[in-house]
Amino acid sequence: MAVEHVFKSVTDSTGTLDILRDIHFSLARGETAAIVGASGSGKSTLLSIIAGLDTPTRGTVRLDGDDLFAVDEDQRAALRARKIGFVFQNFQLMGNLTALENVMLPLEIAQRRDARQAARDMLERVGLSERLGHYPKVLSGGEQQRVALARAFVVQPALLLADEPTGSLDFATGEKVMALMFELNRERGATLVLVTHDRAIAARCQRRIMIEAGRVVEDDERML
Repeated sequence: MAVEHVFKSVTDSTGTLDILRDIHFSLARGETAAIVGASGSGKSTLLSIIAGLDTPTRGTVRLDGDDLFAVDEDQRAALRARKIGFVFQNFQLMGNLTALENVMLPLEIAQRRDARQAARDMLERVGLSERLGHYPKVLSGGEQQRVALARAFVVQPALLLADEPTGSLDFATGEKVMALMFELNRERGATLVLVTHDRAIAARCQRRIMIEAGRVVEDDERML
């Protein structure tokens, strides 16, 4: 995955605001990176651009050699569905679907014939084989985030994006969820990019990319 000289600016009646300024870095397949910085530094905007959910003013993002912004939105959505998994702070589960149905959803969109069995296997892997038929409202926060992890990894993504994945969890539950996420990532070899304010979580990644006022001000590589 490569972020190539990405700029993002927005203009309104008060003038132009530069949100991202020449962000440039690349990650090898299976590498883990934490994007850190103060609120308003541009972290979430960068993650949205890496996902192809927002467009840069200049620059591009490449995933397995594919330029996300050289194609139209429909093609970008199809590429996202095939190659990118997401884990959000607030889980983003469908409340009218069971745990099993939530994990099946991206597989059904991809027209996978084995969607039900693959989802069952993935939920068993995250320790929720007894909760397949439960709806999000009756699951704990930790269980909901494990469903979200299962949904993200079941498509075997090339890239996993996580936005403050423990932000809605207590410390102990968050520790368990993060341990599981890193374990699943090692098993499946995805490139992992996460946004976090938690220094302990950032320290578990091979790279720490610090953003300040829309620029990369520090890029540490750790031997883990």
